[in-house]
Amino acid sequence: MAPKGERLTRQDIKMIEDEINERKLVKRPAILKALKEAAAMGDRSENFEYYVAKRENGINNGRIHYLENKLRYAILVDDASDDDVVGMNNTVIVHFEDDPDDALSTFRIVTSIRSDSRKGLISIESPLGKALMGHRVGDCVEVFLEDGTSYFATIKQLLNTGEAVTDRLQQY
Repeated sequence: MAPKGERLTRQDIKMIEDEINERKLVKRPAILKALKEAAAMGDRSENFEYYVAKRENGINNGRIHYLENKLRYAILVDDASDDDVVGMNNTVIVHFEDDPDDALSTFRIVTSIRSDSRKGLISIESPLGKALMGHRVGDCVEVFLEDGTSYFATIKQLLNTGEAVTDRLQQY
């Protein structure tokens, strides 16, 4: 069975292609040069430079393979949405019903390859991302968790922020 495709925007695909090219055309030749130089130093069993270069080569090739598979099975998604509807790359300010501090939380909806909850970037595949998509300011959504529980969040504000130039692909 083929792996389930990941939903990616055109910008995600471009970022992945750019990283693959960087790794193949710039990093790989530099790593192979370092590997060749370290191998020429003699005894490989005690050659730390050789070990480091070999490890770097494996990491680089693994990342290339990972990214190529992301592209191979990608499902292209449109990042356009109506101005008043939560969609891809929109910033959403929400209030969680069970928050004792009555605070507001800010999130930007992104694809999972760019998600980073520490920076407020939540995936369209996450429970909260799924619940918010397609809703409007004032809507109260129920967020279902994998363990069968749920909680409620009310959309207080919606900003059409679009893609940020600071977005980075997730590392593994």
